[in-house]
Amino acid sequence: MVLSHIHLKVRDLDRAITFYTQVFDLVLVERVGNRYAFLSAGIHHHDVALQGVDPDAPSHSPRAVGLYHVAFEVPDRAAFAESYRKLVGAGIDVAPVDHLISWALYFNDPDGNGLEIYWDTRKQPKGATSWRGRNIPLTAHTILLTDPSIQKIG
Repeated sequence: MVLSHIHLKVRDLDRAITFYTQVFDLVLVERVGNRYAFLSAGIHHHDVALQGVDPDAPSHSPRAVGLYHVAFEVPDRAAFAESYRKLVGAGIDVAPVDHLISWALYFNDPDGNGLEIYWDTRKQPKGATSWRGRNIPLTAHTILLTDPSIQKIG
């Protein structure tokens, strides 16, 4: 079994399409009026399905059961830094974290759906092999280091 796609409910379909195509470079492959949009990274017909609901639809309580976040993996440190630049440049609040097995950027889409962009660092020098529940703040300076020989993992 392989995970095929995520399906998110959003208040404003056009706003959500713009967000996901700009932040994740997804491509709109199909739209059904103002109810559904299907976006692809080129892997499947759609990797993200967006469903337009009522503009006044309530948000989930942070303490309620349900989806916490959806994570997108980038292949390397340069792609991670570029994602950080893109998010910050778009004025999106980002919480960077070093999990010792990965670097993560946590943020919300315009409807409050939790998202993560991460780089798996387990095979990097000083990368941990298991998480063990540790989270270390990750600074913009560390994320944006341009010399790949400088490893600040862990």
